[in-house]
Amino acid sequence: MTVPGSAERLLEALDPEQRLVAEALRGPVRVLAGAGTGKTRAITHRIAYGVATGTYNPTEVLAVTFTTRAAGEMRTRLRALGAPGVQARTFHSAALRQVRYFWPRVYGGEPPELTASKIPIVAGAARRNRLEVDQARLRDLASEIEWAKVTNVRPDDYERVAPTRGREVSGLDHGVVGHVFATYEELKRDQGRMDMEDVLLIGAALLSEDERVAASVRSQYKWFVVDEFQDVSPIQAALLDLWTGGRDEICVVGDPAQTIYSFAGARASYLQEFTRKHPGATSVELVRNYRSTPQVIKAANELLHGTPTGSVTLRAQRPAGDEVRWQEATDEVAEAEAVVAEVQRLRAAGVPLREMAVLFRINAQSETFEEALASRSIPYVVRGAARFFERPEVRQALALMRASLRAGEPATDGLLDQVHGVLGGMGWGPEAPAARGQARDRWESLMALVSQAEEYAAAEIAPTLEGFVAELDRRAAEQHAPVADGVTLATLHTAKGLEWDAVFLAGVQEGSMPITYADTPAAVEEERRLLYVGITRARKHLMISWSLARNPGGQARRKPSRFLAGLRPESVMDRAAPSGGGGGKRASRKASVCKMCRRPLATPKERNRGFCDDCPIPYDEELFASLKAWRKERADAESVPAFVVFSDATLEAIAEVRPTDRDALLRINGIGAAKLEKYADDVLAVLAGA
Repeated sequence: MTVPGSAERLLEALDPEQRLVAEALRGPVRVLAGAGTGKTRAITHRIAYGVATGTYNPTEVLAVTFTTRAAGEMRTRLRALGAPGVQARTFHSAALRQVRYFWPRVYGGEPPELTASKIPIVAGAARRNRLEVDQARLRDLASEIEWAKVTNVRPDDYERVAPTRGREVSGLDHGVVGHVFATYEELKRDQGRMDMEDVLLIGAALLSEDERVAASVRSQYKWFVVDEFQDVSPIQAALLDLWTGGRDEICVVGDPAQTIYSFAGARASYLQEFTRKHPGATSVELVRNYRSTPQVIKAANELLHGTPTGSVTLRAQRPAGDEVRWQEATDEVAEAEAVVAEVQRLRAAGVPLREMAVLFRINAQSETFEEALASRSIPYVVRGAARFFERPEVRQALALMRASLRAGEPATDGLLDQVHGVLGGMGWGPEAPAARGQARDRWESLMALVSQAEEYAAAEIAPTLEGFVAELDRRAAEQHAPVADGVTLATLHTAKGLEWDAVFLAGVQEGSMPITYADTPAAVEEERRLLYVGITRARKHLMISWSLARNPGGQARRKPSRFLAGLRPESVMDRAAPSGGGGGKRASRKASVCKMCRRPLATPKERNRGFCDDCPIPYDEELFASLKAWRKERADAESVPAFVVFSDATLEAIAEVRPTDRDALLRINGIGAAKLEKYADDVLAVLAGA
């Protein structure tokens, strides 16, 4: 075939591997594209080259990606490359277009109305099941229904399947969730509505049940390109198979190392096993990274070294830059101060604020950085979430604290007990929900308020609730200034697909990275990939930091993330002598192995207690019962929930260690100076009596 000069010129702008992708116009093609290797450039040039050589009719090409932003960018590039007629859409957009076109022809009338949100229908389903849930749990139920539908789990099967997949909605058993799911589907049908997952399911049903629909779609689209293939869910994979109809003119592009949405139904196996499904497929690896300096790439490659991701090893193409900066801080406030000091240094060196980002694991971690930036009048933008003081649970907590002050009742409790009482009334407890989701995010935000109260109480001679509310109001006022161009604050998930000149990865300590509820090897490896995504967002400057304590003055119990082993310099925690296991050392808040049998602990409950459920109980059960009886009397007298006095885990530790004085009692997890002053005499009396 003679290649036109215009087509040949399209290839001149590509590196050798990208050119291989562009020239592989026929048959199944898999592209393993590492971060920053120009995958969009490769696949848009492939499509344009196919059009320029006459291999493709542009109107017969469907390019599928996962976000409207990515689809828009692809259309823009294709127009510039001379292929303006190509359809570039998200899975949902392509399916919705087909549903709206074919529904009247197959079923008659108009298709169901697309609902803007599941929440109102989920709320109705919860009420039908006499279930009282707050907004956070409603959002978690909506997310769980979404997961079930994209993974082809029906309401009748949910209770059986969910436990085998490690699914959980905090505070609800699987049977209840299954009933809510079934009722949600009934209500939705009664209202003549469909949700976004229905769009995919209905699209697949139309194609599989009506040969005329399938033939029409397959005659329209003959060539397929799917970007971010590691994020494909089972229903999307099924729909794609129906579109292709057994043909193999398909090119898929993805990076196994950036699989970070397994919890939402994504399966990297579709990308990894593509060549098994399509024997003889062309497979190309894009390894030349044009985004980041060699120093950043070295850290990214070392993070994944020896792990079974199936990812490529990146090769940096940029000139050498600054070394990766490592920052160990005594506490979260000091960590934020160190990050902001580096922001100021880079700003003075000419790096624009819009080219800097602070990335963290969960939204609740943003508040400390919001405060640190605001205190220096550095503008910032919180991406993908409300600013801390604009979050509903934080606004509700502040409103309740103000209401408590307006009631004018004399304060008989200390500040921390008052704050615990207010937040306890909102359903907060010291133990985090085991499951991920909005309920967990809500708990984290309220926990951040508890930490602020502890910090405030430690700094004031006579801390009061009135003074604490005034301090929160000051923070909120400073952090709500309008922003034009500022530092980006974002979670690692939100940052995927973005890049900045300077990236600060904060809170990279055990418990945050990997997060505590990553309790299986697969979940831990997904956390590693999430950190990899964060590292590869940086072009020139990368700083990775962690803190040894949550609050100033707190005990240094945290350790740097296990993922940093072999990458970072020696830490204070590395140099610390290991504890001897006696009663003189305070135990780690979250143990990783059983103190009795030394087997790995499998659940958050086991890790919090420090021993397996099936091991002999290591504490005196009679003493534990006596302590619980005392706690109930004290909680009733103070009109607070029992956990506000002490958690079960703290009472178990007391019953195991049997401290004989205040110093020994203070070394127990969950007992600080305030609780020691308030309860020490009573607890020691119970111990002496036992």
